[in-house]
Amino acid sequence: MLKKLGLSLLILTSSFSVLATEKAVIGSTAKMSVAHAELSYTARIDTGAVNTSLHAYDIVVEGGSAKKMKDNVGKMVSFTTENNAGETKRLTAKIVKTSTVSNSQGTETRYMVDLDLGFKGKERTVRVNLRDRSHMDYKLLIGRNWLKDRYVVDVSEKKIIGPTAPISIVESGLIFKTRIDTGAVENSLHAFDMKIDNEDPDMEKNVGKIIHFTTENEKGESHVVKSRIVETSLIRNAQGSEIRYMVELNIGEPGQEYKVKVNLRDRSKMSYKLLIGRNWLQGHYIVDVSR
Repeated sequence: MLKKLGLSLLILTSSFSVLATEKAVIGSTAKMSVAHAELSYTARIDTGAVNTSLHAYDIVVEGGSAKKMKDNVGKMVSFTTENNAGETKRLTAKIVKTSTVSNSQGTETRYMVDLDLGFKGKERTVRVNLRDRSHMDYKLLIGRNWLKDRYVVDVSEKKIIGPTAPISIVESGLIFKTRIDTGAVENSLHAFDMKIDNEDPDMEKNVGKIIHFTTENEKGESHVVKSRIVETSLIRNAQGSEIRYMVELNIGEPGQEYKVKVNLRDRSKMSYKLLIGRNWLQGHYIVDVSR
């Protein structure tokens, strides 16, 4: 019995893992398109909202409105929508139901219509409530009814990067075609002609001293860099182990660099002169190897 239960739990856990990996990651905001309107919106992704909500005003029920909003279900409604850029479009859709929404201002009833919305070219039909959002920063709010079973939300707004990327090192003035390596703990930079001020034979005693080295990218462009040794690092790989000096440099996508530790090594025989490891990626990027 216990074996069967354990096997069932294993299968269930495995199935959940597969399902989880099939879901895409989305940030707290996203650029979305409403196909019917041919407009693009900067949308707020809101896991606290049950339904998706679109900015709509001048709402008119065709053929006249009944006293009770729910009695208008099935009728056509016309409304104007406007995106963050001030672009407007008049739309007509069928009222499929009404929705009562409770918030800090109280409760209100809204019409709901079916619209095709999502990432441009990948829109899909979802139920949307219509509301005047003119005083709100986001004219489109994406709720759980659009996210469910398809997306997980990462509010840290990590960027997506591929297995290689053009990366800048501010101190060198160079851009490197870089290998993004989630298997590496640290970043590693091609460095040669290393000279340390008042160098000691014991590498540990050189921590805190100034090091001068030349770095070169894959195009053969080179630059002499001056930095301070902040620590040493013991690196183990298939060839054995070695101790490398580490310095702090400003590294990142051009214009988005930030300071991070890098170990220095002669990478002249390697295709990539800069390798980005987990200490640069962590908290900032998600790696998509299909890019």
